[in-house]
Amino acid sequence: MTTRGSHATWIVPSVLLALAIALPFVAPTYYVQFISKALIMGILAMSLNLVVGYGGLVSLCHAAFFGIAGYVLALASPKYDPAALWWTLPLAVAVSAAVAAVIGSLALRTRGIYFIMVTLAFGEMLFFFFHDSKFAGGSDGAFIYNKPSMMLGNITLLDLEKPLVYYFVVLAVLVAVIALLTMIVRSPFGHALAAARDNERRARALGFPVFRVRLTAFVISGAIAGIAGYFAAAQFGFVAPQMLGWHLSATVLVMVLIGGQRSVAGPLVGALVLIGLEEVLKATTEHWKLAEGLIVILIVLMLPNGVRQLLSMVLPAQETSPVIARSAATKQSSSLSDASGLLRSARNDDVAGGRHG
Repeated sequence: MTTRGSHATWIVPSVLLALAIALPFVAPTYYVQFISKALIMGILAMSLNLVVGYGGLVSLCHAAFFGIAGYVLALASPKYDPAALWWTLPLAVAVSAAVAAVIGSLALRTRGIYFIMVTLAFGEMLFFFFHDSKFAGGSDGAFIYNKPSMMLGNITLLDLEKPLVYYFVVLAVLVAVIALLTMIVRSPFGHALAAARDNERRARALGFPVFRVRLTAFVISGAIAGIAGYFAAAQFGFVAPQMLGWHLSATVLVMVLIGGQRSVAGPLVGALVLIGLEEVLKATTEHWKLAEGLIVILIVLMLPNGVRQLLSMVLPAQETSPVIARSAATKQSSSLSDASGLLRSARNDDVAGGRHG
């Protein structure tokens, strides 16, 4: 037995995925590239949501990880030949993750407004570093003349120059990121991250390694933001310092608020809504920024859980059957058991570290 709400949990994503697969065969190339851009921004918003929605940490430097990955691709690309996808993508993600580890290890020693300001400061430092660096093109940025490709000998496996190939690669990456984030937030690690968000003192009192959990989430989030930055640079053909600025970080934060913080795919919906809204308003009025701001304010005030709240209004949850209630209780018990396992493991590590120390 299942409820109508649980049906919607699977039916709605399946229908959206089917529409996304069919889109390139029925829509003009312009709309395919537009949706590709929206999906990339959705990946960036979902990466930010891991630390904002599930970790309770409002970061204003995620655009820096996004832009750094783009610069890595630009600097690693030959001038007249396409870069090799198989090693430039891991390199860009690794550099973004390394920068996130350095910033996170320092910023996570602060809390609240101080954490926001420290991440903002790091983001601006990286913005001016690339803005004033001649090797990165300065304020003009750097161009990428050929999109990356994946070769096996003389056989081209993936050529991102082809819009259809590029779109399906981005779509596949998006599905993989959703699966990865869903696995993370449902794991004992995700429960520990949420416990630190809800009550840090209690989490510390129970022995959770709060700093270690938050730093790991911050690094994973930075790495996923790097994936988005790599494909954004490949699509646009250039990377500029503005890709690292706090304006983009704030815009992505708005996407998270519009889509909903306590949902893995909610920020993706927020990205689609915000980018689609911009496109419509630009074609309608010169004062589209003003209109966009008013609409965003209305959405945040009327839908505090994001636009996904509309789905629960259309498909209200019905009374849960006893079978499902017992299943949910079993899953909750299992999750608590897993979290306890993580706690015991962390304690054992601490004890072992103390003995070796």
